[in-house]
Order: sequence, then C-alpha cells, then structure tokens
Amino acid sequence: MNFKREIAFDYACMCIFDIIFISLAVQDSTNTGNVMNSILVRTIVPILLLIGAGFFSRKMGFLRSGDERVLSAYVYYFALPALFFVNIVETSFVQEETLKFMLAGIVPVFVALPIFLFLYVLVRFPKNILYLLMISTIFGSLAFFGIPFVTFAFATEGERLGTLAAASISPVSVTTSITLLELYKLEKSTMWEGLKRVLKRLSKNPLILAILSGMIISLVGAELPLPISTSLHMLGGTTSTVAIFMLGVFLYGRRYTNIASAFGLSLLRMVFLPIVAFFTTLLFDLPSLERSTLILIHGMPIAISMIVLSERYDFHKETIASLILISSLGAGLYLNLWLLFLGYE
Repeated sequence: MNFKREIAFDYACMCIFDIIFISLAVQDSTNTGNVMNSILVRTIVPILLLIGAGFFSRKMGFLRSGDERVLSAYVYYFALPALFFVNIVETSFVQEETLKFMLAGIVPVFVALPIFLFLYVLVRFPKNILYLLMISTIFGSLAFFGIPFVTFAFATEGERLGTLAAASISPVSVTTSITLLELYKLEKSTMWEGLKRVLKRLSKNPLILAILSGMIISLVGAELPLPISTSLHMLGGTTSTVAIFMLGVFLYGRRYTNIASAFGLSLLRMVFLPIVAFFTTLLFDLPSLERSTLILIHGMPIAISMIVLSERYDFHKETIASLILISSLGAGLYLNLWLLFLGYE
C-alpha cells in the first residue's frame, strides 16, 4: 500500500512540475503567440500551483485524511450555491441569446447517451460497463474545475459564462448520473424504490435548489438588496481557490490502479464530448466566446464527488479514483490544446 502511494506521489509531482515547466518554457521561448502564452499562464500555472499546495499540505501534515471533506462541504453547501444563485439572479432569461446558449450546453449530453445505448445494443457489453461509460462522459467537474478554468482563461466574461454553462448542464448531468447509479443497484431494490431515492437526493441537492431559486427570482424580475448581493458575490468568489486547492488535498494518499482503463475513459471527456459540443455550437451558431466556453466546460475532468458516489454505490471504485487523477492532472494540457484549436493563439 505504501509503495503504491509513493508511486502516486512521484507520478503527481512529475505531472505538476513538468506541466508548469512546459507552460513557463513556452512563455519565455518566443515572442509570438503572446495571447496564447498569456492563457497558458492564466490557466495552467494558477490551477496547478493550487493543486500542488493542497497536495503538499497533506504531504507535510498540515491537513490530515478526511480534512478534504470539510473543504468539500464548504464549497458544496455554501460557496457554489452562492455563486450559482447570485449569477443566475443577475441573468436575463428572456433574452434569446441566453436561452440558446443554455440549450446548446445541454444538447451534447442528450447526443452522447443515445450513442452509448446504440453501441450497447450493437456490441452487447455488460450493463455495468454501459453505466461506467455514460457516467464517465456526462458527470464532469463543471463547477469545481470548470468555472475556475473558464474564469482564468476568459477573465472578463469567464465567470458569468462558466457559471451559466454549469448551471444549465449540471441539473441534467447530475440527475442522469444519480439515476444510472440507482439503476446499477436495482438488483437489490425495486424500480419504485430507486426512483424515490433519486427524487429524495435531488430535492436536497443545494446546487439544484440554488439554480431553481435563482431562476425563479430572475424570471419574476426581483432584485437582490445590495448587501445581500455583495455578500453572495464574496462567498461565491471563494469557489475557485478552495475547490482547486481541495483537489490537491483529495489526490494525496489514494490507491490508484487500473490506470490503462482509466486513461481510456478519460478520453471521453478529453476528446469525445468536446467534439460533440464543437459541432453542437456550430449548429447553434454561437459567438466565439460562448462557443469556446461550452466546448471547454464539456471537456472538464470527471467530477471529484464521483469518488464519494463510487464508494457509496460500490461502483468501480479504484477505476474512478484513477480516472479523477488522470483527467484532473492532464486537464491543464489538453484544455489548453482545445484553446489552441479554437484559435486562442
């Protein structure tokens, strides 16, 4: 066990420092492509330094095993709901551009799922593999990783677009993922019991509640008092820093196996879903910044909370842990490759 942890530690350190070195080397080696170099610095360096700080806080003993739950609870129950709520309240849902952007964000999820169902009918692989493929594709870290990354990449409009994208896609992806996990466990319960559990979990989900309440207030045209709005913006503004720092705390000391399988699954969010989003945004004829935001959001690593769900449902626990490691540490590179492809050079 200790040997495997040392391997994970060496692997994480190598990835972190190699990526930082590459990004800084690219910045210093040439005077051309200054915009792309600036995006590299704004995305890779802050995110990996925060991940590294969280990782070494565990290594040095400043934080202990289980402390990441406190950070996760703060982000999940306070910072993210505040960020979702206040940004959605300030969004006008009567504008055609906003509705088109939200719809374009949801469509790739509904395109990806039938593709896997078709492959399942065609190839007849085990049903638990079908669930693994679907969840690995649609259950991304849209809020914990996506909003910070988009904010770092597109400083002026990044937080607003990233939050709107995450708020649009999260209810669909979270609902679908929890439903799939309940279906996975249906052999031990009835369909009705599984449906009741899904509805119960969703009714208590603070992110979905924040999204729905924010939409209601926005649609009725109400405005938040300035002190409340300011407080919520301050609370929501801590999301990026704490969420990325928590990722480093989470990665330390876990057992990572099934690396090859996890890497293959990570390609679903690195390549497959962003490609679907790319063609979807072309179909909706979105402006460049909105199109880029949605493509990036659909390319975010698998959600950190999936490790908790995998343990609760006994669902491919070791593979999920490795998938989170690979996709999170690789995100700084492949997301910037997407930025390069999208013309940010």
